[in-house]
Parts: sequence; structure tokens; C-alpha cells
Amino acid sequence: MASMSSLTTLIELAKDGADKVGKQLSQLTSERNNAEAQLSTLHVYRLDYADRLQKATETGLSASNYHNFRQFIATLDEAISQQNRIVAQMNAKIEQGRQQWYAEKRRLSSFEALQTRQSHQLLLRNNRNEQLASDEVSANLYRRAHYSH
Repeated sequence: MASMSSLTTLIELAKDGADKVGKQLSQLTSERNNAEAQLSTLHVYRLDYADRLQKATETGLSASNYHNFRQFIATLDEAISQQNRIVAQMNAKIEQGRQQWYAEKRRLSSFEALQTRQSHQLLLRNNRNEQLASDEVSANLYRRAHYSH
């Protein structure tokens, strides 16, 4: 069985690992939130330009201006599509990070359970040794009391 100092070292390493993965997960979540904000902004721009195109067609619009509007909206659609892919990739990375964090936490819990079990066994052994020493002292006192008369 591993010594207490070895388990303490393993526990500290596991805590550090879980903390590191937790920070990475937090960073990924922040990056994903930024990517979602950018996606939302792109959607707002697209709606705005679609409304502008609608209003411009109602008042009359040259073919070249219509083409420019449509081309810009198509560019926004491509940017939205690309941003959706980025958000999906970030979500996948976050899920991987969560799984890694859960694994680190399970590892930490295992080491802590081993340490608790080892501490309990040490306490039982010390109690048993203390009881044996007490029994021996009592037996010696008993012998002295009965053999000295």
C-alpha cells in the first residue's frame, strides 16, 4: 500500500490537474460565449441588410445595387455559416474538457478514498497496539499484586 506521503503527493497532483483542466474549461467557455456573441451580431447585420434590401426594392433599385445587396447578404450568410461551425467546434471542445475534468475529479476522489481508508487502518492499528500495551500493563500489575503476597 502507498505511504501517506505518497498519497498526499498524488492527491496534490490530482488537485492541480483538476484545477488546470477546470481553468482550461473556463477559458473555452469564455471563448465559446464570445463566438456566440459574434454569431448573434452577424445575424443582426444580416437581418438589417435584408430589411434594407426589402425597403430599397419597394422604392426602386438598380440592378447593380440589387446585385451588391445580394452579394453582401451572401457574404454575411457565409460568415454566419462559418461562425456556426466555430461555435460547434467550441461546444465539442467544451464537452471534451468536461469529460477530462470529470475524469480528474474521479481520480482525485479515488486517491482521497485511499487516504481515508489508510488513515482509518492506521487508527485501528494504533488503537489495537494501545490496547495491547494497556493489557500488558494490566497483566503485569495483576501478576505483581498476586505474586508479591
